[in-house]
Amino acid sequence: MPNTKSAGKRARSNAKKAARNKSIKSRVKTLEKKYLTLVGAGKVEDAKKAYADVASAYDKAAKGGVIKKESASRKRSRLQLRLNATAAAAAAAPAAKK
Repeated sequence: MPNTKSAGKRARSNAKKAARNKSIKSRVKTLEKKYLTLVGAGKVEDAKKAYADVASAYDKAAKGGVIKKESASRKRSRLQLRLNATAAAAAAAPAAKK
């Protein structure tokens, strides 16, 4: 039990913020998992669309202070590298068959 009225308000406010942050982090993780599944399956076009969604979600999470800006940037960069590698492998595969 909080001792003062302001401490009670801070506790309620912190609970709301924690719930919002948890929701945003969960959404980002879900989008990232979908993206990684597409990249693993080699579906480059679908993965490009999914990357745009994930990158946007990371940017919005960083903008709102849910995750740090540098963390969002690093994760977007690593996801883009995976997409580039998959696209290069997909482009090389048809060339190898010829």
